[in-house]
Amino acid sequence: MAPVEIRPIEKDDFHMWLALWKGYQQFYEVEIPESVTVNAWARLLDPLEPIYAALAVVNREALGLVHSIFHRTTWSNGDHCYLQDLFVVPDARGRGLGRALIEHVYTEARNRGASRVYWTTHQSNYNAMKLYDTVGERSEFVQYVKSLS
Repeated sequence: MAPVEIRPIEKDDFHMWLALWKGYQQFYEVEIPESVTVNAWARLLDPLEPIYAALAVVNREALGLVHSIFHRTTWSNGDHCYLQDLFVVPDARGRGLGRALIEHVYTEARNRGASRVYWTTHQSNYNAMKLYDTVGERSEFVQYVKSLS
């Protein structure tokens, strides 16, 4: 495999990012409205937003993406970093791209003075959890959600 480049998104990456974003939605069997996707892209490019995105690129082809959000916390002086979305195209899985994307988030979080990176995954995502168990610690907390729309 050619070397992987993990890099922040750029304005001209929209179509590469969008293909990955749609693949991520397909994996989780959700359909995010186009207006939300357009807004998300704008936020990802806005340096004043606490949201960040990077791509895993091999031979000028985007094979993975990661989104993270930085936020204040009452538990430490440094912000926390929520690794919200991680996706690698099926044909490229098992080649270290997911690990590289997570390590990139760790580096970005350290550079921004964050004290913690955390994420969630679906309980049936066993393949991802094999990786996650090697790069993080499984929390004992259970997540609850309430949709407000």
